[in-house]
Amino acid sequence: MSTITVEAAQGSALESEMEEAPPGSFVVTLIIRRFIPELDEEPRWQDFDVRVLPTDRILDALHKIKWEQDGSLTFRRSCAHGICGSDAMRINGRNRLACKTLIKDLDPSQPIYVEAIKGLPLEKDLIVDMEPFFESYRQIQPFLQASGSPVRERTQTVAARERFDDTTKCILCAACTSSCPVFWTDGQYFGPAAIVNAHRFIFDDRDEAAQVRLDILNDKEGVWRCRTTFNCSEACPRGIEVTKAIAEVKQAVLRGRP
Repeated sequence: MSTITVEAAQGSALESEMEEAPPGSFVVTLIIRRFIPELDEEPRWQDFDVRVLPTDRILDALHKIKWEQDGSLTFRRSCAHGICGSDAMRINGRNRLACKTLIKDLDPSQPIYVEAIKGLPLEKDLIVDMEPFFESYRQIQPFLQASGSPVRERTQTVAARERFDDTTKCILCAACTSSCPVFWTDGQYFGPAAIVNAHRFIFDDRDEAAQVRLDILNDKEGVWRCRTTFNCSEACPRGIEVTKAIAEVKQAVLRGRP
């Protein structure tokens, strides 16, 4: 094929793409840290150009890459509405949910870097092994423990509920825990999410196992490993005051549950 013919074909393809492109759309570059264990010895960065709208989310861009460019790209997602917490990842160096991060809230004129969350074993691309995270969660006994068999539901005042309302919002996405420098370097630390979920039951006046959880967290790998860097509070997609909750658990360890 002659050079003129090739250039004409390319020009025609470009014109066709522009005609099909939604008004207001533009091309953004995502640089994704890839790792395919069957092929890679170490993670590597790969560039993808994808056409998006300003109101598209990072999750939408990842879907377009997977469906239109590279079907091997691997990541977790489920509800796509910020409830399941399965698509937590590092976006431009900060832990976020891909389904809640809009393209327009970043700087689409610059490449957007996407990688797996830190501190947990990398399995493939943007997927990490969550078992160490959930093991810490299970250790703090995250369920109501109360004796007796009430005839009706266990009642609670509005004020009593407000005491721990903030920490009921946790969706176990691990964004807070995997943003913690102590967790990155200490594989035994319970981590912010486990402490937040302990807080939810420690301050529930219907629960009778608060002291059990406080004893568990009064450990060298418990609340005292927190260095109050506020990374966890900044990373939480639900707006939980994680650092405040950890501080309240520390006070409860020293003085008992109020």
